[in-house]
Amino acid sequence: MKIKNTAALLLAASLTVAALAGCNDQKSDNASSADTKASSAASAENASTDEKSTGDGKPEKTSFNLGHLNSTAHLLGFVAKEEGYFEEEGLDVTLTLFSSAAELSSGLESDKLDVAFIGSVPSLTFQSQGHDLTIFGGAMTNGHGYVIKPQYVEGLKEWDVSILKGRNVASVKNSVQDAELQILLKDKGIETGEGKDKVNIVYFDSQKDAYNALQNDTIDAVSAYSPYTSLAESQGYKIVYRCSEEEILKNQPCCRQVASTAALKKYPNSYKAFERALIKAYKFTQENKEQTVKDVKKYIDIDEKLINTEVYGGYGTSVPDPDKKGTAALKDSIVELGYTEDYDIDKLYNTDIYKEALADLIKENPDDKVYADLQKHFDEFE
Repeated sequence: MKIKNTAALLLAASLTVAALAGCNDQKSDNASSADTKASSAASAENASTDEKSTGDGKPEKTSFNLGHLNSTAHLLGFVAKEEGYFEEEGLDVTLTLFSSAAELSSGLESDKLDVAFIGSVPSLTFQSQGHDLTIFGGAMTNGHGYVIKPQYVEGLKEWDVSILKGRNVASVKNSVQDAELQILLKDKGIETGEGKDKVNIVYFDSQKDAYNALQNDTIDAVSAYSPYTSLAESQGYKIVYRCSEEEILKNQPCCRQVASTAALKKYPNSYKAFERALIKAYKFTQENKEQTVKDVKKYIDIDEKLINTEVYGGYGTSVPDPDKKGTAALKDSIVELGYTEDYDIDKLYNTDIYKEALADLIKENPDDKVYADLQKHFDEFE
């Protein structure tokens, strides 16, 4: 039984713009250290006097804590920080590394974080479970895949997801990587579970744990988000597929910008300033590729060639557009998969912040092609 054509078409219609992926899951590898950093940042913020009412468009608060994963997908935050766009918009932004979507969600709900880059699937499941978190922007499209040990494709010139039948595959529950795999398996009529004609999915708490499990004899293949796919290939593993190359997964919305609903209402100017900085960062990534790679390397310390492949190789794109239509279509797909219960996504999706931020920048730069292209897509897929 195939996923509904309407959902697939909408997924294929949504944006293709930025590079990475970090779209995942549950517990943390370094929860205590990340929590300590975020908690310290939050304490400093609460002690400050930067929160004030303002009617002149200036940020109501200037100290912002941004949570991210170990992924090149979150480069907009890295570039905005390194190139001074946050500062230019009047924000003092601290970036803190986390290991899972669940940690990021907890950081938002405890007010230790103001913004988090969270995978689309966990963002949707958290919302459906009653978490008062709102999606207000994007961070990445596509950028995921699966890799397999080379002996399983030896002698083959080509293969598809069917190569995973009879194999133990490491993945992360409540992640876009897992949802995409199940969409592909369902499309080909392949069941999950133990057996030579099934795919046995073994779940781990984080992408890092799943990737490291590939060192075990019992694991044959593993899910991967950017930059793990390129990293695995450089280590001799073979790519089963990249989601950007699968027709029913093309232009899949991945990481989203997420904040607490209450905070978005309380500090609208601050969040618009944050969004302006990310839009400027996106423009920078389109016009300054070499420096973008160097900026990313400060946060994701791998070979610059691998960063370049993930960011500019055509496998994923990082863009701040909220891409509401694509994300809503993905919600319908994961509801059909049984990932979560259906719910009214409109109540927890804010496109006004991005819309206003982009309009401001276009007014200031009426002839800018990058901003014009962003506006064209937004108008079509809001």
